[in-house]
Amino acid sequence: MAEEMRSELVGYCYRMIGAYAEAEDAVQDTMLRVWQGKDQIHNRSALRTWIYRIATNVCLDKLRNAKRRALPMDLSGAAASIAEPSENLPPFAWIGPIPDSSHDPAVLAMNKETIRLSFIALLQTLPPRQRAVLILNEVFRWSAMQTAEAMDMTVGAVNSALQRARATMKQARLRSDTLRVIDADVDQRLLTSYVEAFEQYDLDRLLSLFQESASLSMPPYVMWVLGKMDITSFYRATRSHCAGSRLVPVLANGYCPAYAQYVPAGNDGELVPWSIHVLEIQGGQIAHVHHFIDPQLVTRFGLPANLGLDR
Repeated sequence: MAEEMRSELVGYCYRMIGAYAEAEDAVQDTMLRVWQGKDQIHNRSALRTWIYRIATNVCLDKLRNAKRRALPMDLSGAAASIAEPSENLPPFAWIGPIPDSSHDPAVLAMNKETIRLSFIALLQTLPPRQRAVLILNEVFRWSAMQTAEAMDMTVGAVNSALQRARATMKQARLRSDTLRVIDADVDQRLLTSYVEAFEQYDLDRLLSLFQESASLSMPPYVMWVLGKMDITSFYRATRSHCAGSRLVPVLANGYCPAYAQYVPAGNDGELVPWSIHVLEIQGGQIAHVHHFIDPQLVTRFGLPANLGLDR
């Protein structure tokens, strides 16, 4: 049963930790502990709760001395002057994307809102135990009794933690919270235009797809850009690096449109991974593009380590 739960456990650990690679590691640790303790569980009806107790403890161990992960727009104001970014923070400072792989309608419905990047950022404002209580109760729809059993808490303590978590999230005032209201259906023509314009580096066409108040971020860089005029300046400043790119479609964080970006490696025509773009669409236009600059992310999304010019 534990192996059958792997996908949902990755989703749970990702919500807890905020990073895909670390969530996979947490699930691997969970599976090992489940296997080592398999003789301790005799009531199969309690197996799911027991596995989640282990997964929760693994995540709490990993979060014990960890600082809050965030999106760039929640750490500082938008760039005052536009240039190629230079200041960066280590990977553990940032929330990262997660690929969508489940075809279970119930999982898809749950993921649509509760695995969005803006929601993950909001979760990270909570102390880890409150985070676990809120995820189990409000995302996974467990009862307070089930959550209490998994967390080794009383029902009263669970309800108290849930109340405090809700209050903290309500008061968080994150800039990224503006991205929580997104279009349920995205016009495929918009996405096609984005790919074509980016690959051709046609800035007039590309910027016509953005809202006037759109923004752009690129972890691990601290810098983020606000407003169509500054986004235009940013794309011009980074032309030498991005021109000649190819975008490969993927799905991320609640079936958001996303693309793996490959960039030219040299004169031999090979293209190598560079980043994952996750698009936030509001009112039929692009409201934000997350450029997660990490070549290893591309292969973690199940894509090849390089492309030829013919893809």
